[in-house]
Amino acid sequence: MSFHITLKPAERAFTVDSDEAILAAAIRQGVGLPYGCRDGACGSCKSRLLEGRVTHGPHQTKALSTEEEAAGLILTCCARPQTDCVIEARSVPGAGDFPVLKLPSRVISIARAASDVAIVRLQLPANQNLQYRAGQYVEFILQGGERRSYSMATAPHDLGSPPAIELHIRHLPGGRFTDHVFTAMKDRDILRIEGPFGSFFLREDSTKPIILLASGTGFAPIKAIVEHMRHRAIARDVVLYWGGRHRADLYQHEWCEQVAAEWPLLRYVPVLSEADSGEAWSGRTGFVHQAVMADWPDLGGHQVYACGVPAMVDAAQRDFISQCRLPEEEFYADSFTSAADKLAAA
Repeated sequence: MSFHITLKPAERAFTVDSDEAILAAAIRQGVGLPYGCRDGACGSCKSRLLEGRVTHGPHQTKALSTEEEAAGLILTCCARPQTDCVIEARSVPGAGDFPVLKLPSRVISIARAASDVAIVRLQLPANQNLQYRAGQYVEFILQGGERRSYSMATAPHDLGSPPAIELHIRHLPGGRFTDHVFTAMKDRDILRIEGPFGSFFLREDSTKPIILLASGTGFAPIKAIVEHMRHRAIARDVVLYWGGRHRADLYQHEWCEQVAAEWPLLRYVPVLSEADSGEAWSGRTGFVHQAVMADWPDLGGHQVYACGVPAMVDAAQRDFISQCRLPEEEFYADSFTSAADKLAAA
């Protein structure tokens, strides 16, 4: 049995199998919906059910509260239809343009950018053309079917020959995958990946100035977006705010400084939240999203692209909209939800 889904106001339609989540069916059929984690943890896919019935799989209450669900909101990533449905959801042009592929990949190199950050380069098959938008992510498929998501730090034009992508992986002690990366993974290891996924990428139909906001390894997709904009000569003013606790957390600080020096449209603002006297830091301090608010009390004419830990992304979204006049629809985010966070959703 399958059910018919109609999207408003785009008037797009697709079918969903009875045991399938709405978002999974949309991705499979190339229908662009907003989403992030696909696990009921981030809330990026939140939409309104106008007609019909759905049942929700496990999800976090911060992504969808009982009050929101009672008011007709759903998470398309874990909502399974029980009838034909009409859903009010933002359409994301370009999100479904490229096929989702399962690929083998070979580890080319593993470099320690910081004590807890590894930059991993993966070679892709030359006979399978991975296409994606700067800012999207791939998933590692582990034994037993578990998955881990990482954004590509490589812009699509820069895959090279043979094609390769760069990922920035932070070590989470006790994490099944990151423990392996930091203790056992070696060059030439074969890993299975699937992608591209995600609706976090530059909206190129706009001419608004851009705030890029990153914390920790949330810098990876931001880096890809910067490289893409330079390559395409996209003439929009950009300010990159990158936050960490200590100087070592800004593991590609020199790269940012160099690009800002070479590209007049980019300004770079590093921010440390726990800088101490031993670091000889003369830059900005405090929470990175509050640095944005201090510089831009009125964000009414901007777009914001934020990526990093959920606490930073959630605070930025709340405060930019409520205090800095940022239009709700101009905040784009990829919240780096860990496997432990996703487990809490279950």
